[in-house]
Amino acid sequence: MPTDVILERKRKTMYQIVLCNCPNNEVATTIAKRLVGDKLAACVNIIANVSSVYRWQDNIEIDNEVTLLIKSKTSLFSEIEQCIESIHPYDVCEIIAIDINQGNPLYLNWLKESVK
Repeated sequence: MPTDVILERKRKTMYQIVLCNCPNNEVATTIAKRLVGDKLAACVNIIANVSSVYRWQDNIEIDNEVTLLIKSKTSLFSEIEQCIESIHPYDVCEIIAIDINQGNPLYLNWLKESVK
């Protein structure tokens, strides 16, 4: 196998942090429990009292939201997205992923073992 193909495979990340803002703690907790319960996420951190400033329908809005930090495998992103969208009340909900390129090997192994 060519060296560049081997290097590209090594660079591919297996894990992600998916970010999602929710309107309140109730929605955030419901989504977090479903993701962990369905083994789509190993862990979800719920961070309350996040101030969001954004443009919506040509107006600048300021809202308090609750942010979810969802730790999972990259291969589960589509299922995570579908799960969130089935619960989330926003017309357009934020669901974005950040690849995890490095981490504590023991933690990453636990993450891998905790999801499907």
